[in-house]
Amino acid sequence: MLFLGCFRAFAQEMPVYTQYIFNSYLLNPAVTGIDNYIDTKLGYRNQWKGLEGAPVTQYFSIHAPIGQDFVQSSVNSFGGNGDNPMSRSYVYTYRAAEPHHGIGLNGMIDQAGLLKQTKLNLTYAYHIGLSETMNLSLGLSAGLKYFNFDQKAMQVDDDSDFLLTSSSTNNRISAELGAGIWLYGSRYFLGISGMSLGGRFIPMNDAKRSGTDKMQPSFYLTTGYKFFAGEDFGIIPSMLVKYNSAIPTIIDGNLKVAFRDRVWLGGGFRSYDSFSALAGFNVSHLLNLSYSYDFTSSNLNTVSNGTHEIVLGILLNNKYRLNCSRYIF
Repeated sequence: MLFLGCFRAFAQEMPVYTQYIFNSYLLNPAVTGIDNYIDTKLGYRNQWKGLEGAPVTQYFSIHAPIGQDFVQSSVNSFGGNGDNPMSRSYVYTYRAAEPHHGIGLNGMIDQAGLLKQTKLNLTYAYHIGLSETMNLSLGLSAGLKYFNFDQKAMQVDDDSDFLLTSSSTNNRISAELGAGIWLYGSRYFLGISGMSLGGRFIPMNDAKRSGTDKMQPSFYLTTGYKFFAGEDFGIIPSMLVKYNSAIPTIIDGNLKVAFRDRVWLGGGFRSYDSFSALAGFNVSHLLNLSYSYDFTSSNLNTVSNGTHEIVLGILLNNKYRLNCSRYIF
Protein backbone atom coordinates (compact mmCIF):
# COMPACT_ATOMS: atom_id res chain seq x y z
CA MET A 1 0.00 0.00 0.00
CA LEU A 2 2.86 2.40 0.80
CA PHE A 3 4.46 1.58 -2.58
CA LEU A 4 1.24 2.31 -4.50
CA GLY A 5 0.84 5.57 -2.58
CA CYS A 6 3.88 6.96 -4.39
CA PHE A 7 1.94 7.22 -7.65
CA ARG A 8 -0.31 10.05 -8.79
CA ALA A 9 -3.83 9.45 -10.08
CA PHE A 10 -5.06 10.77 -13.44
CA ALA A 11 -8.56 11.06 -14.91
CA GLN A 12 -10.00 11.85 -18.33
CA GLU A 13 -11.50 15.34 -18.46
CA MET A 14 -12.41 16.13 -22.08
CA PRO A 15 -15.53 14.57 -23.64
CA VAL A 16 -15.32 12.88 -27.03
CA TYR A 17 -17.28 13.83 -30.15
CA THR A 18 -18.20 11.37 -32.89
CA GLN A 19 -19.09 14.30 -35.18
CA TYR A 20 -15.75 16.07 -34.86
CA ILE A 21 -15.69 16.38 -38.67
CA PHE A 22 -18.88 18.45 -38.52
CA ASN A 23 -17.72 20.83 -35.79
CA SER A 24 -13.92 20.97 -35.70
CA TYR A 25 -14.26 24.36 -34.02
CA LEU A 26 -14.78 22.60 -30.65
CA LEU A 27 -11.31 21.05 -30.85
CA ASN A 28 -9.34 23.76 -32.62
CA PRO A 29 -9.78 27.54 -32.12
CA ALA A 30 -8.04 28.19 -35.45
CA VAL A 31 -11.32 27.23 -37.18
CA THR A 32 -12.95 30.38 -35.74
CA GLY A 33 -14.51 32.50 -38.52
CA ILE A 34 -13.50 30.13 -41.32
CA ASP A 35 -16.74 30.71 -43.29
CA ASN A 36 -18.27 34.02 -44.36
CA TYR A 37 -21.42 33.58 -42.27
CA ILE A 38 -22.19 33.22 -38.55
CA ASP A 39 -21.89 29.50 -37.79
CA THR A 40 -24.05 28.40 -34.85
CA LYS A 41 -24.37 24.83 -33.58
CA LEU A 42 -26.26 23.08 -30.79
CA GLY A 43 -25.22 19.55 -29.84
CA TYR A 44 -26.36 16.75 -27.54
CA ARG A 45 -24.47 13.50 -26.85
CA ASN A 46 -25.80 10.60 -24.76
CA GLN A 47 -22.91 8.17 -24.31
CA TRP A 48 -23.33 4.46 -23.43
CA LYS A 49 -27.10 4.77 -23.15
CA GLY A 50 -28.57 2.30 -20.66
CA LEU A 51 -25.60 2.49 -18.31
CA GLU A 52 -26.45 4.34 -15.09
CA GLY A 53 -24.37 7.47 -14.65
CA ALA A 54 -22.98 7.36 -18.19
CA PRO A 55 -21.71 10.67 -19.68
CA VAL A 56 -24.22 13.14 -21.12
CA THR A 57 -22.81 16.17 -22.94
CA GLN A 58 -24.60 19.30 -24.14
CA TYR A 59 -22.79 22.02 -26.02
CA PHE A 60 -23.22 25.11 -28.18
CA SER A 61 -20.88 27.10 -30.39
CA ILE A 62 -21.05 30.30 -32.38
CA HIS A 63 -18.29 31.93 -34.42
CA ALA A 64 -18.09 34.50 -37.20
CA PRO A 65 -15.55 36.23 -39.47
CA ILE A 66 -14.50 39.87 -39.23
CA GLY A 67 -13.23 41.66 -42.34
CA GLN A 68 -15.26 43.29 -45.10
CA ASP A 69 -13.06 41.96 -47.91
CA PHE A 70 -13.98 38.43 -46.84
CA VAL A 71 -17.51 38.86 -45.51
CA GLN A 72 -18.87 41.09 -48.28
CA SER A 73 -16.80 40.19 -51.35
CA SER A 74 -17.67 37.31 -53.67
CA VAL A 75 -14.64 37.77 -55.89
CA ASN A 76 -12.63 34.88 -54.50
CA SER A 77 -14.08 31.70 -53.04
CA PHE A 78 -17.82 32.28 -53.28
CA GLY A 79 -20.23 32.61 -56.16
CA GLY A 80 -23.33 34.74 -55.98
CA ASN A 81 -25.58 31.88 -54.89
CA GLY A 82 -22.87 29.56 -53.60
CA ASP A 83 -21.08 26.79 -55.47
CA ASN A 84 -21.48 23.08 -54.92
CA PRO A 85 -18.38 22.09 -52.87
CA MET A 86 -18.67 18.49 -54.13
CA SER A 87 -18.41 19.63 -57.76
CA ARG A 88 -15.12 19.42 -59.66
CA SER A 89 -15.77 22.87 -61.09
CA TYR A 90 -15.70 24.39 -57.59
CA VAL A 91 -12.20 23.01 -57.03
CA TYR A 92 -10.96 24.36 -60.36
CA THR A 93 -12.19 27.88 -59.60
CA TYR A 94 -11.28 27.90 -55.90
CA ARG A 95 -9.22 30.79 -54.61
CA ALA A 96 -7.82 31.29 -51.12
CA ALA A 97 -9.95 33.50 -48.88
CA GLU A 98 -9.04 37.10 -48.14
CA PRO A 99 -7.06 37.67 -44.91
CA HIS A 100 -9.52 38.12 -42.07
CA HIS A 101 -10.12 37.68 -38.35
CA GLY A 102 -12.59 35.41 -36.57
CA ILE A 103 -14.18 35.54 -33.12
CA GLY A 104 -16.30 32.95 -31.35
CA LEU A 105 -17.83 31.57 -28.19
CA ASN A 106 -18.50 27.99 -27.12
CA GLY A 107 -19.86 26.36 -23.98
CA MET A 108 -20.35 22.85 -22.66
CA ILE A 109 -22.04 20.99 -19.80
CA ASP A 110 -20.73 17.45 -19.27
CA GLN A 111 -22.33 15.19 -16.65
CA ALA A 112 -20.81 11.78 -15.76
CA GLY A 113 -22.23 10.14 -12.66
CA LEU A 114 -21.73 12.50 -9.72
CA LEU A 115 -19.18 14.56 -11.63
CA LYS A 116 -20.18 17.63 -13.62
CA GLN A 117 -18.09 20.14 -15.50
CA THR A 118 -19.22 23.35 -17.13
CA LYS A 119 -17.00 25.49 -19.32
CA LEU A 120 -17.21 28.63 -21.42
CA ASN A 121 -14.54 29.73 -23.92
CA LEU A 122 -13.87 32.76 -26.08
CA THR A 123 -11.89 32.13 -29.27
CA TYR A 124 -9.98 34.19 -31.83
CA ALA A 125 -8.30 33.29 -35.13
CA TYR A 126 -6.51 35.04 -37.96
CA HIS A 127 -6.71 33.61 -41.51
CA ILE A 128 -4.15 34.35 -44.21
CA GLY A 129 -3.56 33.08 -47.74
CA LEU A 130 -0.25 31.25 -48.24
CA SER A 131 -0.87 30.90 -51.97
CA GLU A 132 -3.71 31.32 -54.45
CA THR A 133 -5.32 28.08 -53.28
CA MET A 134 -4.05 27.55 -49.73
CA ASN A 135 -5.03 29.16 -46.40
CA LEU A 136 -3.50 29.06 -42.94
CA SER A 137 -5.15 30.16 -39.72
CA LEU A 138 -3.80 30.60 -36.20
CA GLY A 139 -6.19 30.50 -33.24
CA LEU A 140 -6.35 31.01 -29.47
CA SER A 141 -9.01 30.23 -26.89
CA ALA A 142 -9.43 31.29 -23.27
CA GLY A 143 -12.16 30.69 -20.74
CA LEU A 144 -13.16 29.10 -17.46
CA LYS A 145 -14.07 25.58 -16.38
CA TYR A 146 -16.16 24.85 -13.29
CA PHE A 147 -15.90 21.37 -11.77
CA ASN A 148 -18.50 20.02 -9.34
CA PHE A 149 -18.76 16.74 -7.43
CA ASP A 150 -22.17 16.02 -5.88
CA GLN A 151 -21.02 14.63 -2.56
CA LYS A 152 -24.58 14.71 -1.13
CA ALA A 153 -25.64 11.97 -3.54
CA MET A 154 -22.71 9.74 -2.60
CA GLN A 155 -23.31 6.88 -0.16
CA VAL A 156 -20.29 6.04 2.02
CA ASP A 157 -19.70 4.09 5.22
CA ASP A 158 -17.44 6.77 6.68
CA ASP A 159 -18.16 10.41 5.79
CA SER A 160 -15.27 11.84 7.79
CA ASP A 161 -12.95 12.05 4.78
CA PHE A 162 -12.31 15.73 4.09
CA LEU A 163 -12.02 15.15 0.33
CA LEU A 164 -15.55 13.71 0.23
CA THR A 165 -17.32 16.26 2.39
CA SER A 166 -15.63 19.63 1.72
CA SER A 167 -17.59 21.86 -0.66
CA SER A 168 -14.41 23.85 -1.32
CA THR A 169 -12.61 20.71 -2.48
CA ASN A 170 -15.44 19.37 -4.61
CA ASN A 171 -16.37 22.69 -6.26
CA ARG A 172 -13.45 24.10 -8.21
CA ILE A 173 -12.76 26.49 -11.03
CA SER A 174 -9.91 26.61 -13.50
CA ALA A 175 -8.64 28.72 -16.38
CA GLU A 176 -9.10 27.07 -19.79
CA LEU A 177 -6.48 27.91 -22.42
CA GLY A 178 -6.01 26.53 -25.93
CA ALA A 179 -4.19 27.19 -29.20
CA GLY A 180 -4.22 25.72 -32.70
CA ILE A 181 -3.27 26.00 -36.37
CA TRP A 182 -5.38 25.02 -39.40
CA LEU A 183 -4.11 24.56 -42.96
CA TYR A 184 -6.83 24.22 -45.59
CA GLY A 185 -7.76 24.38 -49.25
CA SER A 186 -10.59 23.22 -51.49
CA ARG A 187 -9.83 19.50 -51.07
CA TYR A 188 -7.93 19.12 -47.79
CA PHE A 189 -7.48 20.31 -44.23
CA LEU A 190 -4.88 19.67 -41.54
CA GLY A 191 -5.15 20.95 -37.99
CA ILE A 192 -3.09 20.70 -34.79
CA SER A 193 -4.31 22.03 -31.46
CA GLY A 194 -3.78 21.86 -27.70
CA MET A 195 -6.57 22.34 -25.16
CA SER A 196 -6.56 22.70 -21.35
CA LEU A 197 -3.05 24.09 -21.49
CA GLY A 198 -1.57 25.09 -18.13
CA GLY A 199 -4.87 24.89 -16.25
CA ARG A 200 -4.97 24.25 -12.48
CA PHE A 201 -8.10 23.72 -10.40
CA ILE A 202 -8.64 26.27 -7.61
CA PRO A 203 -11.03 25.63 -4.69
CA MET A 204 -14.03 27.96 -4.65
CA ASN A 205 -13.34 28.75 -0.97
CA ASP A 206 -10.05 29.31 0.86
CA ALA A 207 -9.29 25.70 1.75
CA LYS A 208 -6.64 23.03 1.44
CA ARG A 209 -5.16 22.63 -2.05
CA SER A 210 -3.16 19.96 -3.77
CA GLY A 211 0.00 21.06 -5.57
CA THR A 212 -0.58 18.53 -8.35
CA ASP A 213 -4.32 19.08 -8.79
CA LYS A 214 -4.22 20.30 -12.37
CA MET A 215 -5.83 19.45 -15.69
CA GLN A 216 -3.96 17.26 -18.14
CA PRO A 217 -3.63 18.98 -21.54
CA SER A 218 -5.09 17.27 -24.61
CA PHE A 219 -3.55 17.52 -28.08
CA TYR A 220 -5.41 16.92 -31.35
CA LEU A 221 -4.31 16.17 -34.90
CA THR A 222 -7.14 16.43 -37.46
CA THR A 223 -6.89 15.83 -41.20
CA GLY A 224 -9.10 15.03 -44.17
CA TYR A 225 -9.11 14.93 -47.97
CA LYS A 226 -11.82 15.10 -50.63
CA PHE A 227 -11.95 12.68 -53.56
CA PHE A 228 -14.45 12.81 -56.44
CA ALA A 229 -16.75 10.08 -57.77
CA GLY A 230 -18.42 11.73 -60.73
CA GLU A 231 -19.31 15.40 -60.85
CA ASP A 232 -21.51 15.68 -57.76
CA PHE A 233 -20.32 12.99 -55.34
CA GLY A 234 -17.55 13.59 -52.83
CA ILE A 235 -15.76 10.92 -50.77
CA ILE A 236 -14.05 12.35 -47.71
CA PRO A 237 -11.86 10.21 -45.44
CA SER A 238 -10.78 11.96 -42.24
CA MET A 239 -8.91 11.16 -39.05
CA LEU A 240 -8.60 12.55 -35.54
CA VAL A 241 -5.74 11.59 -33.22
CA LYS A 242 -6.07 12.61 -29.57
CA TYR A 243 -3.12 12.48 -27.17
CA ASN A 244 -3.45 12.87 -23.41
CA SER A 245 -0.83 11.55 -20.99
CA ALA A 246 -3.58 10.24 -18.68
CA ILE A 247 -5.11 7.83 -21.21
CA PRO A 248 -4.04 5.73 -24.23
CA THR A 249 -3.81 7.65 -27.52
CA ILE A 250 -7.21 7.62 -29.24
CA ILE A 251 -7.65 7.41 -33.01
CA ASP A 252 -10.93 8.29 -34.73
CA GLY A 253 -11.37 7.41 -38.40
CA ASN A 254 -14.28 8.49 -40.61
CA LEU A 255 -15.40 7.98 -44.18
CA LYS A 256 -18.10 10.31 -45.48
CA VAL A 257 -19.91 10.21 -48.84
CA ALA A 258 -21.75 13.41 -49.81
CA PHE A 259 -24.08 14.25 -52.68
CA ARG A 260 -23.75 17.86 -53.80
CA ASP A 261 -24.31 19.97 -50.69
CA ARG A 262 -27.56 18.32 -49.61
CA VAL A 263 -27.13 14.92 -47.95
CA TRP A 264 -24.27 12.75 -46.68
CA LEU A 265 -23.74 9.34 -45.10
CA GLY A 266 -20.71 8.02 -43.29
CA GLY A 267 -19.16 5.50 -40.96
CA GLY A 268 -16.24 5.43 -38.58
CA PHE A 269 -14.43 3.84 -35.67
CA ARG A 270 -12.80 4.90 -32.41
CA SER A 271 -9.93 2.85 -31.02
CA TYR A 272 -10.69 0.92 -27.82
CA ASP A 273 -14.32 2.02 -27.91
CA SER A 274 -16.75 1.85 -30.82
CA PHE A 275 -17.84 1.82 -34.46
CA SER A 276 -20.22 4.52 -35.69
CA ALA A 277 -22.79 5.34 -38.37
CA LEU A 278 -23.42 8.98 -39.36
CA ALA A 279 -25.88 10.87 -41.53
CA GLY A 280 -26.58 14.52 -42.28
CA PHE A 281 -29.03 16.65 -44.20
CA ASN A 282 -28.65 20.29 -45.19
CA VAL A 283 -32.26 21.39 -44.90
CA SER A 284 -31.72 24.83 -46.40
CA HIS A 285 -29.28 27.73 -46.39
CA LEU A 286 -30.42 28.35 -42.79
CA LEU A 287 -30.52 24.88 -41.16
CA ASN A 288 -28.63 21.60 -41.26
CA LEU A 289 -28.96 18.51 -39.11
CA SER A 290 -26.69 15.55 -38.43
CA TYR A 291 -26.97 12.38 -36.34
CA SER A 292 -24.58 9.63 -35.31
CA TYR A 293 -24.89 6.33 -33.49
CA ASP A 294 -21.94 4.53 -31.90
CA PHE A 295 -21.94 0.74 -31.58
CA THR A 296 -19.92 -0.01 -28.45
CA SER A 297 -17.08 -2.47 -29.17
CA SER A 298 -15.44 -2.48 -25.72
CA ASN A 299 -16.50 -4.68 -22.79
CA LEU A 300 -19.18 -2.09 -22.01
CA ASN A 301 -21.25 -3.51 -24.88
CA THR A 302 -22.84 -5.95 -22.41
CA VAL A 303 -24.48 -3.09 -20.49
CA SER A 304 -24.57 -0.27 -23.06
CA ASN A 305 -27.13 0.35 -25.79
CA GLY A 306 -24.74 2.54 -27.78
CA THR A 307 -24.20 6.28 -28.02
CA HIS A 308 -26.42 8.89 -29.66
CA GLU A 309 -25.22 12.31 -30.83
CA ILE A 310 -27.25 14.93 -32.66
CA VAL A 311 -26.12 18.35 -33.91
CA LEU A 312 -28.28 21.20 -35.22
CA GLY A 313 -26.52 23.83 -37.32
CA ILE A 314 -27.83 27.34 -37.98
CA LEU A 315 -26.22 29.54 -40.65
CA LEU A 316 -26.91 33.16 -39.75
CA ASN A 317 -26.25 36.16 -42.01
CA ASN A 318 -25.78 33.71 -44.86
CA LYS A 319 -25.80 36.28 -47.67
CA TYR A 320 -24.73 33.87 -50.40
CA ARG A 321 -27.33 31.27 -49.36
CA LEU A 322 -24.77 28.52 -48.91
CA ASN A 323 -26.11 25.16 -47.76
CA CYS A 324 -22.93 24.04 -46.01
CA SER A 325 -19.37 25.07 -45.20
CA ARG A 326 -16.88 25.36 -48.07
CA TYR A 327 -13.91 24.65 -45.80
CA ILE A 328 -15.16 22.18 -43.18
CA PHE A 329 -16.34 19.20 -45.20
